[in-house]
Amino acid sequence: MKLLHTSDWHLGQTLHQHDREHEHAQFLDWLLDTLVAEQVDALLIAGDVFDNTNPSAASQRLLYRFLTQARQRLPGLDTVVIAGNHDSPGRLEAPTPFLDLLGVRVVGHVALADPDRADSTWRKLVLPLHTRSGEVGAWCVAMPFLRPADVPRVGNPTSPFPSTATATATATEPFDAYAHGQRLAYQQALAQAQRVRQPGQALVAMGHCHITGAEVSEESERRIVIGGAEALSASLFDPALAYVALGHLHLAQSVGGDGTRRYSGSPLPMSFSEINYPHQVVLVELAGEQVASTRPIRVPRTVELLRVPPQPAPLAQVLQALSALPDAPAAAPAATPDAASPADAPSPPSPPWPYLQVRVQLTQPEPALRAHIEAALAGKAVRLVRIETTVARRPTATGEQAAPPLSLDELNSLSPTTFFERLYRHRFGNPPEGELMAAFQALLNHTATEAATESPAP
Repeated sequence: MKLLHTSDWHLGQTLHQHDREHEHAQFLDWLLDTLVAEQVDALLIAGDVFDNTNPSAASQRLLYRFLTQARQRLPGLDTVVIAGNHDSPGRLEAPTPFLDLLGVRVVGHVALADPDRADSTWRKLVLPLHTRSGEVGAWCVAMPFLRPADVPRVGNPTSPFPSTATATATATEPFDAYAHGQRLAYQQALAQAQRVRQPGQALVAMGHCHITGAEVSEESERRIVIGGAEALSASLFDPALAYVALGHLHLAQSVGGDGTRRYSGSPLPMSFSEINYPHQVVLVELAGEQVASTRPIRVPRTVELLRVPPQPAPLAQVLQALSALPDAPAAAPAATPDAASPADAPSPPSPPWPYLQVRVQLTQPEPALRAHIEAALAGKAVRLVRIETTVARRPTATGEQAAPPLSLDELNSLSPTTFFERLYRHRFGNPPEGELMAAFQALLNHTATEAATESPAP
């Protein structure tokens, strides 16, 4: 039996205000072809399908067009979707009556903290996965992103506690009701799966969470901080689980070196910090109750991301590097629509040139920075989306001491001119030049004059 693990599509995401609908459409078309070529039995989508809880109509159209085409091309395909921290559980589950017709099961809402609804929730979380012949080949614990109100209520270590999840507290690991509630949720869902599975049927799990020790993408991942719990232990997942399909972290990686517990990562780079990520999906082959093999499949990148230069450099070097970029080709006539393309397929950007981040190292303010960069990029086959500036401080005078920290009262007592001088010295390592100070003083005088003019007469 073959499973394909993917996550963190973030449909509707923009990169510095640049729409990425065409890139997402290209990925989903590629994913359809991959599902067919590999003859996949079940598709596991581990959360963050959308980039926000109120996705655009275009983003929703992308998802439902993909699910419809997947059902048409692979009639026996099982698809399981869990909600991530970016998704709205209710919005994701809303079209369930229609999605059932496509063989798609969506798990967004859970009511594990409500004893009266717990039994039905366990059944909702544990789903059969079928082979192409229609037989149940595995059972999936489909656990969405859990918020504090979602997890089972757990008492403190001095209270009676279910034997399936004994809580302990030590000096180095204090008791955390949320973490223990998550552990109990997975344990009870697994127990339900073990009750219904037959010999030879594998147990797999899906989750959307941050596991301790996994590498994060600082620029693009929304941190999950709940009661101080930023990450959960990998011991959350019982050894009885043959494979754990995780979502939330954008870097494809295994957890603790175990190739059967892994993040598939995002299919597109969500920020320039992910420019070198090996974006992929993971093909998992099961043999009975065990994983026979896992194989990452790289996702082709529709639009490249460029950092010029790779590391911040002085402006003169940056402008020279930008001038060396390839020129844009002569404008081609507008393409006619492809009759074979779906009517609602997004059109490609015109043209789909690489996104460019320019990295400049400054030693002093450069008011005309953007103008210099845009002039160097005139006629180049790139799209400027970000200018990143870092400050290289000049060496301070010999023996000069760092300014002592100031209290709030001392800061309030500083004149604007003194504050500006101190801030400039802190950032650039030397005092501002006379011409700059004269310009700053002229600005202060102009502002004061305007304020006096606009004030009503007494």
